[in-house]
Amino acid sequence: MELQVTAIFQQVPEGWIAWAQEIPGAMTQGDTLDEARENLIDAVQLLVLTRREMDDELHAGMPMIREQLSIRIE
Repeated sequence: MELQVTAIFQQVPEGWIAWAQEIPGAMTQGDTLDEARENLIDAVQLLVLTRREMDDELHAGMPMIREQLSIRIE
């Protein structure tokens, strides 16, 4: 699965903060812009995988349909 998000980066005295605009809770930091970018990728991956695991556990044994959707937002 490939997910595209809008990454926002802001320079602060301590380095850089970064967040994914479309994913609540996906926020991180880094000493450099590159480090903040890599940390944000890791944070988004972790949030998505954790959410999947939680949903799987919560709905275990229940009939479900899981499908990929492509949604264009302008």
